[in-house]
This record gives sequence, C-alpha cells and structure tokens, in this order.
Amino acid sequence: MVSFNYELDFSLTNEEKYEQWIEAIITSENFLVGDINYIFCTDEYLHEINVKYLDHDTLTDVISFDYTDNQLVSGDIFISIERVQENATEFSVPFETEILRVMAHGLLHYCGYKDKGEQEEALMRKKEEEKIKMFHVEQ
Repeated sequence: MVSFNYELDFSLTNEEKYEQWIEAIITSENFLVGDINYIFCTDEYLHEINVKYLDHDTLTDVISFDYTDNQLVSGDIFISIERVQENATEFSVPFETEILRVMAHGLLHYCGYKDKGEQEEALMRKKEEEKIKMFHVEQ
C-alpha cells in the first residue's frame, strides 16, 4: 500500500496516478509492493530527522528508511519540497520532473541501487530517468 502524508501546505494532484506509478516501479524491478509511506515536508522538518537519526547536520532533498523484507518493498520516504524546488531551479527542470526523480530515488534504494561511487551514481541516474518516463505512460 502506498500512502502520502503532508507536513506542509503541499499535496500531489491525482494521488492515484502516483500510486500506480510507484507500484509499477517496484514491479518493474521484480519486487512486491509492501507499505510505502511518502512524507512531504519542509527543510527544517527533514533537517531534524537527518540530525536525529543519521547524525548528518546538512540539508537534503530525500531521506529513506528502508523496511524491505526479501522481495517485499516497504519504507518511509521523507522529501523536502523546498529542496526539490531549489533543485528544479538549479538543474533547470520542471518541479514536476524533479519531484518524480526524488520519489523514484527512494524506491530505487529499496530495490538495491546505491549512489556512493561514480559508477553507482551513474546507474542510479539512469534508473531515475527510466522510472520518470514510466510516469507519463498510461498504467
């Protein structure tokens, strides 16, 4: 089950389309859909989580807590809408594209993709692009 939670004045339009897309991402990687929670929040909210749970005193766009069990993908994905807006401006992409990238990014970690080294990061970017394109395909 996919759920969307909002800790600020923001909401996705057509949550059902996002839910279908998220489920399609998971199944396209040969995993099963468990409980996926997206929490959209502010920089401040996400910074507190970053400090408290990860001991990182930095701003970030996404933090994911992975509860995946074997093939059953589950987890909490926190996304700072302020970071996504800033990223979209910095990279000259529409906000809608950047939010999809960040939403897919968290799921891809659950599916085993990393982004620590150059090769891992290149593969992660390729996968993000692949999954963003899936959003625009009727499910």
